[in-house]
Amino acid sequence: VQLQASGGGLVQAGSSLRLSCTRSGRFSSLDMGWFRQAPGKEREFVADISWSGDDTRYADSVKGRFLISRDNAKNTVYLHMNNLRPEDTAVYYCATDGRSYVRQGTTSDGLRYWGKGTLVTVSS
Repeated sequence: VQLQASGGGLVQAGSSLRLSCTRSGRFSSLDMGWFRQAPGKEREFVADISWSGDDTRYADSVKGRFLISRDNAKNTVYLHMNNLRPEDTAVYYCATDGRSYVRQGTTSDGLRYWGKGTLVTVSS
């Protein structure tokens, strides 16, 4: 199982970025999530999307600013980040627990597969 995240970068506050995460192999039956880890802080849940795309969840800190979506034809999940703030600075990871048609949890310790992160830096 391989997950590859991309799309990070250095942006100014108020800007937008779109992160992508592509998985090789089985994808359309899996829930997918995004987490982030800021320097000196624990990894935290950002957003996730059910395998069907019908159900999404967001951390309160990003609700209304971030949007998670998926394209099962491309084996890709996206995180559209708008109105970025300096406190959004972190390494962003995509993850899945790898179980088909099961709603995964929002805690990082329950997820089995992780991609290498992509760094998002928001300057003030």
